Amino acid sequence: MPAPTNRLKASILAGEMQRGIWLGLTSPAVAEMAGAAGFDWCLIDGEHGPNDLPLIETQLRALHGLPASAIVRVPQGDDWILKQVLDIGAQSILVPMVETAHQAEKVVKACKYAPEGNRGVGYALARASGYNAITDYAQTANNQICVILQVETLVAMRNIPEIAKVSGVDCIFIGPADLSADMGHLGSFNHPEVLEVIAQGMADITAAGLCAGTICLAIEEQKRFVAQGGKFLGVAADVVTLQAALKATVAAARSL
Repeated sequence: MPAPTNRLKASILAGEMQRGIWLGLTSPAVAEMAGAAGFDWCLIDGEHGPNDLPLIETQLRALHGLPASAIVRVPQGDDWILKQVLDIGAQSILVPMVETAHQAEKVVKACKYAPEGNRGVGYALARASGYNAITDYAQTANNQICVILQVETLVAMRNIPEIAKVSGVDCIFIGPADLSADMGHLGSFNHPEVLEVIAQGMADITAAGLCAGTICLAIEEQKRFVAQGGKFLGVAADVVTLQAALKATVAAARSL
């Protein structure tokens, strides 16, 4: 029996648009609701969300069997972090702050078993293999791992053509928040200089034949991203959605 098919990776490789939500509240209940709401993917944020390994695992369990695919954003691209997140069952990984092709190569190798990589072999003890119930897990896991790299500095944006050449990279995700800060425009995601750099990055990613991703909550920004050839789009965040709904509910009640 092989490793489970990664629907998200298959959709990305097929060039299909994938729309998803950021999960930062660390709640299995929220993950379960989001996973059934119609999104293509739900991203469990281990970089800026207050998540630890057990919390990430509970959210992976909550998303299991639902229409939306689970992604985990790790805090950084260290091999020991990637190994642990993969072992608890994540098949799609987003790694922040990748700036060079060398970093990209290290990430890909950490996510793959030998001979393609150097992922530690402990699947017999892990949820990823169904606790050793998936008999061909080791032989089939590599093909089902989806590696998404986040570029979010000027250095990274300039290095996209080289990063995109690294075998095993499935998607390059542009992080507008850190990019704008790196460019001296903290909080100004739509500053003309930032948009110019993002447009060039999008062109470089798509020219390399890779899936391009980003997060933009406003519909006009989403339209611009799609027009630039983007196929992996974060359209919501649980924190933002809940905060907006709470404020709107209070405002409506006070208007009576």
